[in-house]
Amino acid sequence: MEIMGDRTTLLETGRFVQRHAAGAADAASAADSPGATSAPLTSGVEETADAETEARHRRAADTGDVASMSVLGALLLRRGDLDGAEPYLRSATAEGDRAAANNLGVLLHQRGYPDEAAGWWRIAAVAGSAAAAHALGRHHRELGDEPAAEYWLRQSAEQGHALGAYALADLLEHRSDVGAERWLRAAAEQGHREAAYRLARTLERRARETGRAGAGPVHRRGTGPTAPGGGGTGSHRTGRIGAHRDGTGTRMNTGARMSTGTGTGLNTGLSRGTGTGTGMDGAGGADAPALLAEAAQWYRQAAARGHRRAALHLGAILEKRGELKEAGRWYLTSARDGDARAACALGFLLRDAGDEESAAIWWLRAAQEGNGNAANALGALHAARGEQQTAERWYRAAMDAGDVNGAYNLGLLCAAQDRTVQAEQWYRRAAYAGHREAANALAVLLLQADDPTGAEPWFSKAAEAGSVDAAFNLGILFAGRDEDRTALRWYERAAAAGHTEAALQVGIACLRDGDERSAERHLRCAAGGGSAEAAFRLATLLDSRQPPPGPPALGEPYGLKSECEQWYERAAEQGHRRAQVRVGMLAAARGDIGDAARWYREAAEAGSRNGAFNLGLLLVREGGEREAALWWTRAAQAGHGRAALRLALLAARRGELTEGQRWCARAVELGPAEVAERAARLREALHQELTA
Repeated sequence: MEIMGDRTTLLETGRFVQRHAAGAADAASAADSPGATSAPLTSGVEETADAETEARHRRAADTGDVASMSVLGALLLRRGDLDGAEPYLRSATAEGDRAAANNLGVLLHQRGYPDEAAGWWRIAAVAGSAAAAHALGRHHRELGDEPAAEYWLRQSAEQGHALGAYALADLLEHRSDVGAERWLRAAAEQGHREAAYRLARTLERRARETGRAGAGPVHRRGTGPTAPGGGGTGSHRTGRIGAHRDGTGTRMNTGARMSTGTGTGLNTGLSRGTGTGTGMDGAGGADAPALLAEAAQWYRQAAARGHRRAALHLGAILEKRGELKEAGRWYLTSARDGDARAACALGFLLRDAGDEESAAIWWLRAAQEGNGNAANALGALHAARGEQQTAERWYRAAMDAGDVNGAYNLGLLCAAQDRTVQAEQWYRRAAYAGHREAANALAVLLLQADDPTGAEPWFSKAAEAGSVDAAFNLGILFAGRDEDRTALRWYERAAAAGHTEAALQVGIACLRDGDERSAERHLRCAAGGGSAEAAFRLATLLDSRQPPPGPPALGEPYGLKSECEQWYERAAEQGHRRAQVRVGMLAAARGDIGDAARWYREAAEAGSRNGAFNLGLLLVREGGEREAALWWTRAAQAGHGRAALRLALLAARRGELTEGQRWCARAVELGPAEVAERAARLREALHQELTA
């Protein structure tokens, strides 16, 4: 009970401003107890420690003045002079002073007589002392008598006592009573910092739940959550460990990436380093932003009163809003007060601002206080610098601090150094501890070692735990076994969670089954997530529905680009060779030869034989026959029959009959049938010319 124990200070009831002990039983933590706040009550006399004032009250008390007896007893009790305070408090209590009765209860409790203390608190509470009712309620709760505790705490709270309201809210919250929030709000509105903090936490949780209810999948490019419960938010990848492909060219994905984005491909398992859970899962309902805004207000109130965890959470919300400067200020406030998570979060903020040296200082401070996230961040920082031994030391420190991401990162570090045996050991350790991405990485490692039987259970375990990458990899695994229905089920699961490549695979399957409507929906999701192949296939699907364009009227300008052309261009800009050829064809059709040549050249230089052939056609039209021959040669060598036929015709015009016969033979070999027939006739003509 917060007004009891060796560290108890005087609590004002009827006449005095009393301070609650830091060792409060109803405190949420030792560092942030409600006892750290003042609780001004019905006071008629200003407290003072001035010796002259004390002497004046002592003279008045010796003459029988009840008010002075009560004040003097309170002053002596606050000073710790229990023997001196007791006779004055008893005398004032005997005269009916309720403040003295309450303070006498405090004194007796400090002396180890809780039952007698409760008796005096009851007297004061019945007389209308809200503080005594609060103390009595806390006493009954310690005894396990919750009905009595609720009765007295409610009496205190309804009289406007902040600590009574907070203690009542704590009791109701323990019972999952919906009325707890009302009393938390009442206490917070009176300046109770712990109540403000807990009210903010309640509002934030509700905002997060509302956000989840209204969120849709955000399609990502083959990424998966990094922490065992779905932590990390970074985007830098290690490079996929596996290179196993199915029939569509899909690659195994480990999801191994780093939240810090330092470029090491390792994973700290952090959500911006705070671990506060303030991030919203989606746009959510309309109430979520309002709830989060109100939570920020209460965090701000608590933080302004010195609540370091409130400062941490406020910083996280502000960072999410993009208010980085103010977020950094609150992180700094909390970190200076000793909060390791705030120091870690501040390190990330500084790192993102380009100040790695300062970031490392705060991470070091947090790691030395046992913060595993900060140790992981330091490990990633040193790994990025090529300091592998130092990185390994910090990852081990993270693991020793109880952060399973440390073991996972050690596995990634060993895998990057081709220390496969050690990597497997660390992955197994993290996977057995419940790290889903470690389970996925372990499965990929086993699959690389030609152990699909051993890999499948780990993929399944990771997928069932929520790893999007593992669900995608299971799809690849089953597709490789020609178990297309099972593969599609896993692809659909990954796609529903926002996996871009999985959405592409589902779209391809729908196209194969003739379900164009579903195919379009999944291809749009994948294309929106950045898949060039999905953008190209979507454009092809839309293109197939368009009627063939008629010739434009004389002088009629070319119309706006269609949606399918826009998707072709998006895929082309991402380096998709077939899309580049298609965009070049569309540009040529509207007479934009320069743009067409540019796209054909990009495709040809990337290895597209169609791009090389079409570029040759444009160059011949512009008089560049020599360069055209070079591109046709490249296309023919890559298997383009029409390019071979063009080279044969070019050689024939130059009189190089033997060279022409050689390219005719190549064209006949490559086809298609129409080209092979023309090439055969040309070869026969050249043969007759040579033998004439």
